[in-house]
Amino acid sequence: MHMPNSIERLPVEGRDADPALVRELAELIVSALNLERAADDIDAQTPLYKEGLGLDSIDILEVALVVSKRYGFKLREDDQDNLRIFRSLAGLAAHVAERRTK
Repeated sequence: MHMPNSIERLPVEGRDADPALVRELAELIVSALNLERAADDIDAQTPLYKEGLGLDSIDILEVALVVSKRYGFKLREDDQDNLRIFRSLAGLAAHVAERRTK
């Protein structure tokens, strides 16, 4: 029996989330926030904020900072798309894939 892997290619608003990028972002989040869970345990569709992964607004700001540094683009606090971007790991991966410069 095949169990779905959270790293498999997942559709995100009509696009696929790159499994390697999803994993890389999960590892980045775990490392930046010193989470006591493995990156592989974070499902790509789990909400990042509050329920789900349980991040608060300070955690999201820290994630935005490390993602901005790592991928060479600015995640802005006043971006109207932040709810979509940080809805899940897959949503963040899709946004990074569109905006990254490195």
